[in-house]
Order: sequence, then C-alpha cells, then structure tokens
Amino acid sequence: MEKPLQIAFKNLDNSPHLETLIRDRVDRLERFFPRLIGCRVVVELRNKSSNAKSPLGISIELDVPGRPTIVAKKSDERRDAKGDSLAVVNQAFDAAQRQLEDVSRVIARDVKQHEGAGETGCIREIMPLEDYGFIEIREGDSLYFTRNAVIDGRFDDIKPGMMVHVTRATTEGPMGPQASSVRLQSAPQSMP
Repeated sequence: MEKPLQIAFKNLDNSPHLETLIRDRVDRLERFFPRLIGCRVVVELRNKSSNAKSPLGISIELDVPGRPTIVAKKSDERRDAKGDSLAVVNQAFDAAQRQLEDVSRVIARDVKQHEGAGETGCIREIMPLEDYGFIEIREGDSLYFTRNAVIDGRFDDIKPGMMVHVTRATTEGPMGPQASSVRLQSAPQSMP
C-alpha cells in the first residue's frame, strides 16, 4: 500500500488480538489486490458499558486507484470470549473483498454485458462549468459526454472516479466518440 494502514479503536482499549486479526486480513487483501492504495479500519464498541455483550462494530475503508472509496461495515454482539471478535472482523473483511472482486472484474473487463446494454466506464474528467466530461471505457479509450446525456439530471453529482453505465452515440460529437446516455451506478454496498 502507498499509505500506511490506519487502525483506530473507539470506546474500547487497543486490543493487540484484534489488531493482529486486522493486519492479517489487510495483508490478504493486499495479496488479492496489489494496487490497494490505503486502508482505514475503525473498531468500535457501540454502547460503552460494563456489559460484556455490547455490540462490536467494524468499519473498513479501502482506497483503490481511480475508483470511489470502498466501504464495508459490520456490527455484531460482543461475547465474553477473547476470540469471538473473529467473526465480525471476518464478515467485514469478506464484504470488503467481495467489493474488491467487483472492482477487479471491471478493471479486467470480465463484467459480462448483454447485447445493446451499453458499457461500464469510469469518470475520468468532469468540466462542470462547461457542462461536459470524459468517461474512460477501456484502457486509453474515452467517450465525451454532456450534461444532457446524464440520466435523471444528476450531472452535478458526478465526480472523477465514479463508475457509470454508458450507451454510445451512433454519431461522433465535437470532441470525438460520445455517449448518448450516462447513468450513475449505485453507491458501493456496505454491510449493516
């Protein structure tokens, strides 16, 4: 990773056991997705009390190149035994890895498309004052799009790195190949 791993404990003391579990899981994510830029993990005791069964929550944020931050969260009841936190840590990291797998498939272009369904792309550049932008659809290939091509009038919601669904126009625009429609994809799913 380009940035050092950040682990924070909120409403509970630092736990060498949890920190070791988290570092092991982050190492596994790095082996799976070597282009990982950074990772932040927050472990939180939701209701600080003397009750040993207070909910334990974990939140993971992963920075990947050219994509929105991946967020995975999981909360579970805390048990008396020291090793019970393993389940909530594994569930949160499994959710994060599934999202990384989705990003990997998009990058590798393994996402299957139905005929006429368009393509998946990534916002490369946006010019809000000029009402246009560019979408990277393949390594080196990009499409020009205008404010009017964005479905549901969400042009102002678009940011570089966002994933979008694109339908190509049959004719070229003033800046080359263009998109006839651009639809923002759903925000990354996070675990409850």
